[in-house]
Amino acid sequence: MSLLVSAILVIRNILELLVIVSVILSYVMDRYHPVRRWVDAIVDPILMPIRRVVPLVGMLDFSPIILIVLIRIVSNLIINLLR
Repeated sequence: MSLLVSAILVIRNILELLVIVSVILSYVMDRYHPVRRWVDAIVDPILMPIRRVVPLVGMLDFSPIILIVLIRIVSNLIINLLR
């Protein structure tokens, strides 16, 4: 059981890191750079439903923050159900 919980925590941390890297790369790297395209290919399908619901506030996009919170909530729910 603890191995499964550890795996869920690792996946959660990797997803959160990819979301943060995606935000940083969007400021410093060209959209067509291979690294950014790879990260965006993973993160954008998860972010798109949130971006459709949450509007931009000026030039700020809060969807990555909402995604990180949702990842935390879902992973905690799964871990609590397993215990």
